[in-house]
Formats: sequence, structure tokens, C-alpha cells
Amino acid sequence: MWEYTDELKDHFFNPRNVGEIENPDGVGEVGSLACGDALKLTFMLDENGRIKDAQFKTFGCASAIATSSVLTEMIKGKTLEEAAKITNKDIADYLGGLPEQKMHCSVMGREALEAAIENYRGGGKKKHELEGRVVCNCFGVTENEIERVIQENNLTTVEEVTNYCKAGGGCGGCQGDIEKIIEKIQGDKIEEIPTAAPHRAGKLTNIQKIQLIQQTINEQIRPALRAHGGNIELIDVDGRKVIVAFRGMCAQCMLAEYTMKDLVEARLKEFVSEDLFVEEDRESANQPHDHRG
Repeated sequence: MWEYTDELKDHFFNPRNVGEIENPDGVGEVGSLACGDALKLTFMLDENGRIKDAQFKTFGCASAIATSSVLTEMIKGKTLEEAAKITNKDIADYLGGLPEQKMHCSVMGREALEAAIENYRGGGKKKHELEGRVVCNCFGVTENEIERVIQENNLTTVEEVTNYCKAGGGCGGCQGDIEKIIEKIQGDKIEEIPTAAPHRAGKLTNIQKIQLIQQTINEQIRPALRAHGGNIELIDVDGRKVIVAFRGMCAQCMLAEYTMKDLVEARLKEFVSEDLFVEEDRESANQPHDHRG
């Protein structure tokens, strides 16, 4: 059972701007019925080049309806340049958050908006086309799309990528390719920032601490777990407590508790702060993961 915010429920039960604008300035169509989600977004500009009206039609779950409804509200009154800056995270945040397994709905909304703007700038003749090599044949997701959701949302696991764009959620045959894309993107990010140094001096802000914890996991912890078919996800940071969830082989390993203390906690104490301690989110690790729409 998904946990939906009151805002999401409101936009699901009372969706705004449902329909299709007659003679629109821009049309964006993404997804497909075969993949379980489809969205058509249309908009009309006023004499000043601002979005006067926006409407949508969607085939999908409650999150797909709510994110589409919110998106139409968010872009009204904006110029195309302003609207184009809206990210999938902005859509999810407007709703007070989405279940992790439904984040692909916010991505679909962002893609529909980009397709509609592209259609307008192409004189109404240009249709949105997939760019790049198709990695996930089950859902038609390209390498470019996967790279973008990883970069924009700092994704580090195949499961997260599936949640955000469905890639890997069908037959699973592309999961190895997705893993390589993650390693490439995250590896590039690591090269852009200084390597974590043991016992960094000075007081860290909460944001700095979280960033350093994630960096240490990426550099010092995750490679060791992946070598044995496992993985780890940072769930939350609450003061000195770091909450993580093991994935893959680590989630089923009888020695997970020792791994948490001897590897995870030890590395975080060494590279971030000696007063940190780690707890495992067993509920997140053990719950079934639904990769459907």
C-alpha cells in the first residue's frame, strides 16, 4: 500500500486541467499504453508568450494523474524558458513527495513538458523522438534518459533507476548495462570533487555532513559490497545516526550486522566523523519492490 500525501490525494481525486486544448501551441506525448503509462500535454500561449492554459490526458496510476495535474498548475503564467527549468524533483516536491517507486511519474511529466516545448519551437510539426541508444527494450528507455535521471537525482542503484524511469523493471536483461551507466556517472562525479580525507577537521553543516557521508559510501563502501553482489542505500541521517539499507546479496546475508559495523560504520567514522553510528532500515531492505507502473 503506497503512502500518499494529502496534496497528492487532492490532485488525484480532484485533478485540475483535464482535457485537451483545441488548436494548441504545443503538444507533448510521452510513454505508451503498452508500458503502462502515457501522458499527453497541451498548452496555449498568450500574447506575451506566457502559458495561458495547459491541459492533460493521462493513462496511469494515481501518481501519474496527480503529477500531471500539478504540472499544468505549475506552468501556467510562466514563459517557456521558465517552464523548461522545472525538474521532476520540483513536481514531486510540490506534492509533498512521492513514493520512491512512483518517481517515474514525475519524470514522465517533465518529459511531456519538454516534448511540448520542443513541438512548439518546431512549428508544431516536430514530434518528440527518443535520443540515444535504447538500453531497456521493455520500456523503450534510452541511455540518455538513464544518464539524466541519475545525474539530476543522484541515483546510485539499479533499483532507484527503475523507480525513476522504469528501466530494468521488465525482464531485467538490461540491469547490467544500467549498473555500468551508474558507475560511469558516479565515477565522473567522484573525480570532480576532492577525495574524502580521514577525520576532516572543522564543524560540518548538515548538508555538508550528508554529502560527505554519501561520498564516502560511493568511494569507500559501495565498491566493496558490489564485489560480492551486494549494495547499500543511504536512507536518512538523523543527528549522529546514519540509517542505511542493504541491497542485493547483502540484504540476505547472515553477516550483514558485522558488515554494517566493521565496514560501513568504520568507514564513516574514519572519513566523516568519529561520533557517527549506523543503523539498518530492515523494513526497507525486506519489503517487496514493485517495478510496475
